[in-house]
Amino acid sequence: MSRLSYLAPFDWDSLLAFLSRRLFAGVEEVNDACYRRTAEIAGLRGWISVQNDATLSALRVEVSGSLVPVLPEVRARLRRLFDLEAIPEAIASHLGSLAEAHPGLRVPGAFDGFELAVRAILGQQISVKAATTLAARLTRQFGELIVTPFAALTRLSPRADVISRIPVKQLAAIGMPQTRAKSILALAQAVKMGTVSFDPSVSIDQTLATLKELPGIGDWTAHYIAMRALRWPDAFPQGDLGILKALQTKKPRHAAALAERWRPWRAYAAMHLWKSIVDTP
Repeated sequence: MSRLSYLAPFDWDSLLAFLSRRLFAGVEEVNDACYRRTAEIAGLRGWISVQNDATLSALRVEVSGSLVPVLPEVRARLRRLFDLEAIPEAIASHLGSLAEAHPGLRVPGAFDGFELAVRAILGQQISVKAATTLAARLTRQFGELIVTPFAALTRLSPRADVISRIPVKQLAAIGMPQTRAKSILALAQAVKMGTVSFDPSVSIDQTLATLKELPGIGDWTAHYIAMRALRWPDAFPQGDLGILKALQTKKPRHAAALAERWRPWRAYAAMHLWKSIVDTP
């Protein structure tokens, strides 16, 4: 058992709710206020289980014995996934009234950058629920089997090198347009070749530009990836329909102008805007 500390307040319930609507079924599950997933790091495979201990302001982490040799990397990835480096009081103070209702809201990150980027492409121009259905099909089709103590965890996340070799028609057969399948294939090939990296230390401007050179990846997808996989706190997908609705505008440029007051924490502003839509009766 390992612990990962954080600064309170920490809105664990909202974070889990966000992740639960965007799971890769077979790879991840949210159950009884617990997040679990499979993982493959440096050739080692296993499972991870995470629960919140609010009294200690820490997450309790359990990993399979197979992942103990890479525990430092597991911990680092979990800190990014659950945004444990955030300083919530400072962020909420800067956002003002926008953050009053949920000052502990975090920006969910990514345990695996490629996995998150694929999920972003799957989510283009369709509902969150529909994209999650596609993610489950992708996992069933291309994720390797793994045995765990948890019935819901049966697959590893499809790797970039595996997806890079899949024909477009075979990718599209899970139920998405061929144009979107081409985007996922191009992303996988770029990651395999090292053209695209999800290392947060890489220049954000450079990564955004590289991502947008790939077919089918525009500003929304690039900023969503930067927001979660690259941990850029000022990412802001200004054309997102939920954000436009929350800001009561139909113009992305107007949304961007309104969001200027929230720099350099616009990614957190986006989370609060999405939260305001989800929580609206």
